Order: sequence, then structure tokens, then C-alpha cells
Amino acid sequence: MTQTPTSPSSGKLSPLEKIGYSLGDLAANLIFQTLLTFIAFFYTDVYKIPATAAATIIFIGGLAGACFNPIMGLIADRTATRWGKFRPWLLWTSVPFGLIAILAFSTPDLGDNGKIIYATLTYLALLLIYSANNLPYSALSGVLTGSMQERNSLSSYRFVAVMVAQLIIQVLLLPLVLILGGGDKVIGFRNTMMLFAVAGTICFLIAFATTRERIVPTAEQRSSIGQDVLDLLRNKPWVVMLLLTIMVFITLALKGGLYIYYFKNYLSEAALSAFLKDIGFISFIEHLNAALNSIGLTKFQWPEDPATSAFSLFNGAGIICMIIGIGFSKPLADRFGKRDVYGAALLVSTLFMLVFYVFPPSSIGLVFGAQILHGFFYGITIPLLWAMIADVADYSEWKNNRRATALLFSAMIFGLKAGLSIGGALVAALLAGYGYDGAQTVQPQTVADGIRVSISLYASLPFLVGVGLLYFYEINKAAERTIELDLQTRRAQLTA
Repeated sequence: MTQTPTSPSSGKLSPLEKIGYSLGDLAANLIFQTLLTFIAFFYTDVYKIPATAAATIIFIGGLAGACFNPIMGLIADRTATRWGKFRPWLLWTSVPFGLIAILAFSTPDLGDNGKIIYATLTYLALLLIYSANNLPYSALSGVLTGSMQERNSLSSYRFVAVMVAQLIIQVLLLPLVLILGGGDKVIGFRNTMMLFAVAGTICFLIAFATTRERIVPTAEQRSSIGQDVLDLLRNKPWVVMLLLTIMVFITLALKGGLYIYYFKNYLSEAALSAFLKDIGFISFIEHLNAALNSIGLTKFQWPEDPATSAFSLFNGAGIICMIIGIGFSKPLADRFGKRDVYGAALLVSTLFMLVFYVFPPSSIGLVFGAQILHGFFYGITIPLLWAMIADVADYSEWKNNRRATALLFSAMIFGLKAGLSIGGALVAALLAGYGYDGAQTVQPQTVADGIRVSISLYASLPFLVGVGLLYFYEINKAAERTIELDLQTRRAQLTA
């Protein structure tokens, strides 16, 4: 397969290319969403690593992985193949990504110290291969088209795929772990990751085959590593997006990692059971299990644990509403600009996180209602964050007449990993600080109250800081249009 000639940067992308590109996000997020939501739980409750050690692994491993991103950005920007700069990385990393994910969620019995060393090495390896795969993949969105409206549309496609992956992880992962492991979480996590690895490899290969790079820097735009780094540090919108991304992913890691503990240790099991019964969920599951039994699938039983079932339903409701919110993202951004829509929606979504502070353990309906509303407004923001990074790459080209797309996107992946590492480490550190012990069936009340405070007040603070950072982001709707038109004119002149 050869690189197609450069087409007009303002051209539209076909639905096939948008869908094909979005499958890369589906593949990556089968792993990433598992890390975001379950890595602390996997270390403390499955691999039986102490919470303090888990916090250290997540923090140090994550930051080390994050520091690899600028290096990977420089490598990707200087990659030159017949397939382009960024597409070949999807091909090269597809199989290693899956293999390392399986190793990271395996549990060899190596003794207490051996477990910690193994978890550290596999976690770091997974984050490094994630960078080598996802940074070029993300940068690819900046060179598929020069149209900012088409990027809004592309982002909507890709983040529907993200939400599908998130739905699979947050709704079905724990049931899949129990089903594929016959009730043994150790075996179940390994078998589930093997399933995800195969599916992810196929999706990466489809994404590689269906996309084309169209925004190709000219010889006049090529620059040294030093010049690229200098351009980056002088790019104020890039600095804002770096800090914003860190804040966003601290919150995502905090709330994502704490929800499972919130359901298992704070909410009332009796209230959860009554809620599931009242809404007809238990009756539905009984009919589902009976149907599976009738065709001989006697081992495929939905878990009877109320916390697991309610947690899956809770995540499913939020994700469905996020997908609905994504549908509003493009028209709102086209009308009001990405920055303003992002800031307003992020603020409102944060308010529905804060209210978890006042919910008692029996208020299951209110918990689900807040999650639904939070999901809708946060869904509006999801495509915009990545589309804004692509705009920042255009801003750099517009201002400096030089383009280093992958290096700019390394800010996103660095911020993502740094936020994930800080937030994930905070999950384990907060649990350790409140006295959580994974070996105990029932946790003290201080642990339950600490989880409630963490999931509401502490998790909301980074989002609120992110809203404030947008005040310094210069690319509003008017600036978007000016940059796009100026670059179209320049590129047309170069083509002529």
C-alpha cells in the first residue's frame, strides 16, 4: 500500500475513513480504559500488592512512561516511509501492544518483592508501547485533513469508539473476568486481556489500511529538533492544553479508579439490591441466565454480587449519556467555538460530581441520576480536547511556518500519562491513607467516608482548575476561522 498524493487540505473525509480511523481508538481504549478504571483494583485485590506499593508503581512507572512522549514525538515527526509518518506505527506496534497488555494483567507467583518488580516492569512497558502506538495515532488526526470542521466530525467518530470501549470495560469487564475465569479473577483478567489483545490488533490493522496522510510538511517547513522544541515552548495554547490535559486525566483516573471501591465499600448493599430489583434489572438477569443455560452455556452466569451488577449498570448509564453528549459536540463547537463549549460543559459536568459528597449510602437513585447528567455534559467535551490539540498544531504552523504535529501531540499523551499516573497513584495513596486493606471483607467506616470525599471533592478540583486554564487559551471561534483560511491559502500557493 503506497502513500497517496497530497489532496486539498480542506477536503472532506469519507465515512469509511472516519470509521476506520476510529477503530484505532477502540483498540487502544480496551487497554487504556482498563488501566484507568481497574489498575489499582487489580494490584490491590487481585495480585495482592499492598496499596502503598501499588501507588508507587502507578506514579513512578507512569511518569517515566510520560517522559518518553516528547522523544516519541520527535521520532514520529522524522519518520519517513511510503505509508507516511504516523500510519506505519499502527502496523509496527499492533502485536507488541497486545502481548504486553496480557503480561501486565498476568499474576505470576514471584513472592512479595518479585510481584512488585514484575508489576513495575510490565506497567512501564505497557505505557511505553502505548506511547509508541497512540502518539502517532493521535497525530494522524492532524494530517488527515486541514478542515477544522472535519476534525470536529472526525473527533466525534473516534470518541464514539472510545465510549464503546469504555462501555465494554466499565460495564462488562468485571462480569467477563468472572465468566472467563470461572469465578477466579486471576485467570479471568488474563483471559479477558487475551481477548482484548486479539480484537485490538485487528482494529489497529484496519485503521492502518483505511487512512491516508494528506497534510505533508514541505521541505521549507522542516526544522531541527532544537527549533521544534523552541517553537513548542513559545506556543502558549500548547502550554495551556498540556496543563489542561494533566488536570482532566487526574480527575478521570481518580473517579474512574475509586468508583469500584465506592460501590463495594460505601453504598449500601441492601439498597443496591432493592434498586436493582425495583428497576427490573434482577428479573432481566435471571431471564438472561436462564436463556444461556437453555443453550448449554451453564458457566456463563452474570455475577450475583449487587455491587458488581450496580457498578456495571452505573457505568453503562453514564457512558450511554456520554455518547449522546458527543452527538451535541460538533454542532455546538461549529456554532460557538471549541474553547467556549468545552469550558461550559466541563464546568456543568463537574457540578454533578460534587453532589456525590452529600449522597448517603442508601440514595442509589440520586447516585445514578447524577451520573447520567454528569455523563451527558462531560460527553460534550470528549471530542473537543483532541480536536483542540490538532488546532494547536495548525496554530504553530500559522505562526511559525513550521509544523511538528507529533511533537505537539506528545503534549496530549504526556499530559494523559502524567494525569493518569498522578490520579492513579492518588487512588492508591488515598485508600492507604484512610486505612483500606484489600484482605478485609468489610472496611472501617473511616474508609467508606474517605472514599465518598475523594470521589466528590478531591476528584472535582482538577476539573475546576482546567476550567480556569481555558481563560488563557487564545484559539476562540474567530481565531479558528482565521488560522484555517490563512493556511488554506498558503497550502494552495505551495501546491500551485
